[in-house]
Amino acid sequence: MEKTFNPNAVERAMYQAWEEKGYFKPHGDTSKESYCIMIPPPNVTGSLHMGHAFQDTIMDTLIRYQRMQGKNTLWQVGTDHAGIATQMVVERKIAAEEDKTKHDYGREAFLEKVWDWKGESGGTITKQLRRLGSSVDWERERFTMDEGLSKAVLEVFVRLYKEDLIYRGKRLVNWDPKLHTAISDLEVENKDKKGHMWHFRYPLADGIQTADGKDYIVVATTRPETMLGDTGVAVNPDDPRYKDLIGKFIELPLVGRRIPIVGDEHADMDKGTGCVKITPAHDFNDYEVGKRHQLPMINILTIDAAIRAEAEVFNTKGEPSDAYSTELPADYAGMDRFAARKAIVARFDELGLLDEIKDHELTVPYGDRGGVVIEPMLTDQWYVRADVLAKPAVEAVENGDIEFVPKQYENMYFSWMRDIQDWCISRQLWWGHRIPAWYDDNGDVYVGRTEEEVRAEHGLADDVKLSQDEDVLDTWFSSALWTFSTLGWPDNTDALKTFHPTSTLVTGFDIIFFWVARMIMMTMHFMKDEDGKPQVPFKTVYVTGLIRDENGDKMSKSKGNVLDPLDMVDGIDLESLVQKRTGNMMQPKLAAKIEKNTRKAFGDGIEAHGTDALRFTLAAMASTGRDINWDMSRLEGYRNFCNKLWNASRYVLMNTQEQDCGFGDNTAMEFSLADRWIIGRFNQTVKDVREALDSYRFDMAANALYEFTWNQFCDWYLELTKPALQSGSEAELRGTRHTLVSVLEKLLRLMHPLMPFITEEIWQQVKVLVGNEADSIMLEAYPSFDESQIDEQSVVDLEWVKQFVVAIRNVRGELGISPSKGLNCLLRNVDADANHRLDENLTFLKAMANVESIEIPAADATLPMSTTQLVGEMEVMIPMAGLIDVDAEIARISKQLEKMQKDAARIEGKLSNQGFVAKAPEAVVAKEKEKLAEAKRDVAKLETQIEQLKTL
Repeated sequence: MEKTFNPNAVERAMYQAWEEKGYFKPHGDTSKESYCIMIPPPNVTGSLHMGHAFQDTIMDTLIRYQRMQGKNTLWQVGTDHAGIATQMVVERKIAAEEDKTKHDYGREAFLEKVWDWKGESGGTITKQLRRLGSSVDWERERFTMDEGLSKAVLEVFVRLYKEDLIYRGKRLVNWDPKLHTAISDLEVENKDKKGHMWHFRYPLADGIQTADGKDYIVVATTRPETMLGDTGVAVNPDDPRYKDLIGKFIELPLVGRRIPIVGDEHADMDKGTGCVKITPAHDFNDYEVGKRHQLPMINILTIDAAIRAEAEVFNTKGEPSDAYSTELPADYAGMDRFAARKAIVARFDELGLLDEIKDHELTVPYGDRGGVVIEPMLTDQWYVRADVLAKPAVEAVENGDIEFVPKQYENMYFSWMRDIQDWCISRQLWWGHRIPAWYDDNGDVYVGRTEEEVRAEHGLADDVKLSQDEDVLDTWFSSALWTFSTLGWPDNTDALKTFHPTSTLVTGFDIIFFWVARMIMMTMHFMKDEDGKPQVPFKTVYVTGLIRDENGDKMSKSKGNVLDPLDMVDGIDLESLVQKRTGNMMQPKLAAKIEKNTRKAFGDGIEAHGTDALRFTLAAMASTGRDINWDMSRLEGYRNFCNKLWNASRYVLMNTQEQDCGFGDNTAMEFSLADRWIIGRFNQTVKDVREALDSYRFDMAANALYEFTWNQFCDWYLELTKPALQSGSEAELRGTRHTLVSVLEKLLRLMHPLMPFITEEIWQQVKVLVGNEADSIMLEAYPSFDESQIDEQSVVDLEWVKQFVVAIRNVRGELGISPSKGLNCLLRNVDADANHRLDENLTFLKAMANVESIEIPAADATLPMSTTQLVGEMEVMIPMAGLIDVDAEIARISKQLEKMQKDAARIEGKLSNQGFVAKAPEAVVAKEKEKLAEAKRDVAKLETQIEQLKTL
C-alpha cells in the first residue's frame, strides 16, 4: 500500500471499473428478495448541491447494504425534463447567442433546440452522481420525456379523463406574468416586504347609511388595482357595525358597478376596518368567498398583468356571464398593474374617497424562475379530481402499508390529503408533454392518445379541422408516475413484476405534497396486485432534513453560502471559489459582500477531502428528520478518520503479508485476551450498525463504526498486538495475525456502504490473505452478528487491562513524565480477579504502559512517597523519587493548598455567621458543613503530600 491514501488517484478509475463490469445491475435471481430505490429525478438543468449529496449518500448506503445481503437490488436512476427551468435555459441561450425568441423559431423548431441542448448539456448532474460513488444502474437510466415514459403519461391522462377524473375548467391559479404560465405552489417564493394598506371609501347605494350615520363603508386593501374587479364586500355576520347592511349594495367607485354586501366569517371584526372587498378573479381567499355567495368573477388583467381594455365576466362555474358589464375605465387600459395602482390611488384621492394610508408588512409571492410578483389569475386549465384519488392513498398510510420515517411527517401528509384541492396539471409552455386533447371549430374537446385515435373513436371525417391543445402537463404529473413508468408500465414487464412496489423512497419534507402524495395517489389508482388490490409505490418514505450553513441559515446563491459538494471532494482554490460564488451576480455590492465573506471563511480555498470523507460526514450528521448545520471541521475530522483506517490497514498488511495467518488447514492458533476481546467488540459493532441501518439511523451507524475503528481497533487492539508480534510463540503469532486480517477484512465490508472507495482499495489487498478471490467488496456478504463470538469475560478482563494502562498514562500526564521512561509500579488491595489478570496479561501491561516492574508489597510494608490511581478497588502507585522536580511539584501543590485553605476559611466564616445559620434552611447549612469537612480533608492531604515531598 502507498504511504497515504490519495482519493483523487483512485476514485474515478475505480468507479469506471465498477460501472463497466456491471456491478450496479440487479443480479437477476428472482428467487431472492428484491430491493428497489427510485432516485428522486433531479432536473435535467441541475447540478449537484448539498441536498443531492446528502440524499444520494443515504440511498447509496441503503442500496449497497441490501446488495451485500444478496438481494436483487435496483437503484433506478433518471432525470426530470423540468418544464419551466429547461425552457428558460434555452430561451436565454438563443436570446444571448442569436438575439431571437422562441416565437422566431416556432414551436417545433424551438423544441428541436431544447432537445439539442439536452443532448449536449443536460447530463451534468448524472456525471456528478458518479463522482459521489452512486451505484445506480446506468443502463436503465430514464428521462421523463423519453419514449416509454411519454407513452405512460398519455395513457394515464386518457384513462383519467375517461373516468371523469380529469376535466378542464376556468379557475384561479398562480400566474407568472413574465413566463406566461400557471405555476405550482412549490414554485412560488414568498418574500417579506414593506408596503402599504390603503383604506378606500365605498359609497353605499340606495341612500342607506351605517349604524353611525355614514353613507359609505371603508375597505382596506394592499392591492388597490384589483378594485376594478370587485363583485362584493364582505362583513362578519356578527359585527354589530355592519350586520344590518348585509344584503344591501354599494356603488363601486370608478366603475359604477352595483355590488352586494355579504355576510361571511372571512371578514375579521378585529382586523382592519372589518369590511373586506371581494375580488374573486384575483385573490384566492376572495375566490372561495365568491363561490360561497355565488358572486360573479371579473378578470381585469391580461396575461402580462396589465389592465384589460375590456373585462371578462364569468359565473362561479367559470362560464361566461352577463351579470355585469365588461366595461372598464379607459384611462387604465394597457397600464401595468403597478402603474395602475398609483393611478387608481391618485384618483380615489381626487374624489375624496381615500380615507388613509398605513404602513404595512406584506408577504409577497414571487415566481422562483421568472422573479416577478405572482398574480392570482382566472384561466382555463386542466385539473385532476384529487379527492377521489386521495382516499385510498390516505388509507395506505393509516393502515401501515406505507410508513413515514420519522413518523411525525405522517401528520403533514394527512393534513394536506384530508383537505386536498383539485390539482392544476396544465402549464402554458412548449417544453413538456403536450396535452392529448383536440378541439374542433365549435370548441368541442376530444381526448385520445393520438389525433388518429380521436377521429376514429368519434367518427370525425378528415375534413373536420382539429387543433391540439397548446398547453403541456405540469412536470409533477409525469414524475407522479415515476415508480411504475420507469419500470415499463403500461406494459406488464418483468421489471415491473420484480421491483414494484419499490422498497424505500428518500426525499425531502418540502415535496411530500407535490411529489410523494401524488405518487401514492397515481400508483394506487393504476397499479393493482393479482387480487386487484391497489399497490403502494413504496413501503417506506425516509424524510431528510435540509443542509444549512454553519450558522443554521438556508443555503442560497443570494447569500453566497452555497457549498458545492464536489468542491469538498476534489478541492478548489480560493480565487475559483470566489469566482464561482460571485461570477454571475448583477449586484456589485452583494457580490463584494459575498467575496469578502468567502475570503474570510476559506482563506486558502477548500482542500480535497475525497468522496468517502464527505459521505461519512453526511451520514454521521443525519439525525432522523432534522436539519443539518454543515461543519467543515467535522469533514476534516472524518478525512483524518479515513487516514486512520488507511494507516491501520498498512500496519496490518505489513505484519501479515507473506506470513502464516492461520487460514490453512489444521493450523494451531492461540488467541490472546486482546484477540478474543476485539472479535467480541467487532461482533457487537456489527449488531449495532445493522440495527442502525435497518432503522434509518445513519448517524448511529456512522458513530458505531467510528468508535470501533478509531478507539477500539486502532488505539487499543493494534497496540495490544505488538507484544505478541514481537515475542509471541508460533501459535500466538498465527492467532494474532489471523485476528488482525479477519477483523480488518470484515470491518471493511461493514464500512463499505458508507465509504465505498477506500474500503474497496484496501480490501483488494486484504482479500488475498483470507483466501478470497472475489472481484469486488460490493458483491461480498455483509457481516452478520454472531453472538457466539462475544466472550463476555474477555470484555471484562480487557477493560481492566485498559484501565490499568490508562492509570499509568494519567500519572505520566499529570507529572509530565516522558512516555519513553520506564516506571516501577506498586500495587495494593489486589484481589483474586486482579491477581489472575496480572498473571495473564503481564506482558501486555508492561509493554503498553512501559512499566519495568510490578510489585505487590507486604501489607505492613512502609511504602515510598507515590502518586496513586485507582483501578476498581486496586491502588496503582508510582514511587515519585527520581521522577519529578521536587521543588516544582512542591510549588504546584502549595498553590493548590493556598486555594483550598481560602475555600475552607470562606465556608468556616459563613458557618460562624449566626444570622446565616439561623435563617438558612437546615439542608443548606448541612451542605455547607459537608463542604467544610471535605475542604479540611483535602487541606490535610495536600499538607501531607508536601511533607512527604520534602523527604525525597
